[in-house]
Amino acid sequence: MKKEQLKNTAEIKRNFLIISRWGETLDIAVAILNEGHAVKMYIEDKPSREIGYGFVQKAKDWKTHVDWADVLIFDYTGYGKICSELRAQGKLVVGGTEYSDLLELDRNFGQDELKKHGIKILPSKEFFNFQDAIDYVKSHPNAYVIKPSGETQEYKQLLFVGSDDEGLDVIRVLKAYEKSWGNDFGNFQLQRKVKGVEVSVSAYFNGKEFIYPINVTFEHKKLFPKELGVSTGEMGSSMFWTKDSPIFDATLKKFEKSLAKGGLVGQLDINCIVNGNGIYPLEFTSRFGYPQIFIQRAGIMEPMGNMFYKLASGENFKINVRKGFQVGAYMVVPPFPFDDKKSFELFSKDSVIVFKKEQKEGIHPMHLKKINEEWLITGNTGIALMVTGTGLTMKDAQRMMKNRISNIIINNVYYRTDIGDRWSDDFDRLWSWGLL
Repeated sequence: MKKEQLKNTAEIKRNFLIISRWGETLDIAVAILNEGHAVKMYIEDKPSREIGYGFVQKAKDWKTHVDWADVLIFDYTGYGKICSELRAQGKLVVGGTEYSDLLELDRNFGQDELKKHGIKILPSKEFFNFQDAIDYVKSHPNAYVIKPSGETQEYKQLLFVGSDDEGLDVIRVLKAYEKSWGNDFGNFQLQRKVKGVEVSVSAYFNGKEFIYPINVTFEHKKLFPKELGVSTGEMGSSMFWTKDSPIFDATLKKFEKSLAKGGLVGQLDINCIVNGNGIYPLEFTSRFGYPQIFIQRAGIMEPMGNMFYKLASGENFKINVRKGFQVGAYMVVPPFPFDDKKSFELFSKDSVIVFKKEQKEGIHPMHLKKINEEWLITGNTGIALMVTGTGLTMKDAQRMMKNRISNIIINNVYYRTDIGDRWSDDFDRLWSWGLL
């Protein structure tokens, strides 16, 4: 495509309909809106539906706006069948397929597909009750990770990474889960634990092939600095973009033909543990990662609306990205990461976000509404903002992020202060293993 044609493509204003599970993509909706496009946003989860009021036009029933939309964006797994049906009707859709949904939601299926594609995986076993799992650990003593499957995996604090080589800590936690959850826990996996660097690689897919460059992300999942406290899903990430990655070539690249069969459009991420012995994939994320997408946005130089349109159109293009690094930290309030409606209403609901200086670059609205131009916390999770920074070095990116955080006042706020600190150690190890 010629430069003039590309320019004209970018200048065309389109209608974007965002179908969101929990309102996670407000920041993306606002970005596309600010680029001059029309945006409507639907949120499926009822307690989250106030998110976005004042920022973007809300839709009560997304299905009544399908004809209006030029591009539909589904922001979570579980919509794969609907996405495929809409594509069959000729609609441009950013979203998954039934196949990509299963890669994330069914851990056993994901692991089987890795094996089928010739990728080495860690030993794991699925269980449907706690006693069987306890008996298994007793007869196969080792260090394990407890990984909930299905819908229970949304409770990130239930994931437990054992450290005892005999599995005694895992047995204690399984007994505690049995008392507190009983039969409501659902199925879960025990996966063998290995030591190394935890890193994820991701790329965007245009329905036929992966689009470059590749994104390499280092997640910070625990609530407190130095990886202390409960697992939250994520408190922030550091990342960079690269034209090639040995980890990507050994994992996601092998799925290109399988993904093309269903016509996936969007992002696919695989989280891995890597060490001197190899690359061990842990799990897929077959959608935007949160907060990964917001930190990526800090590094993407082209308009997001235009990028999603090109993806959904099946265009082969290179994403224009910044050199260097991007970092981002969530700013959260009680009861995060726990589900406690009373605490949220007591400490956090309708809390105002105050900016010392009126500078909002690198500030990504999360679970917020806007009233009289003031940003107020809403929803029910306590995720207020994602704050990002960029730089040619990791320290430059961290400095920018911390300066932006220092400009914000939120009552009862907490956040990680060490996002990106692991990079020097991780870099040394990855470089020595030939994985950069």
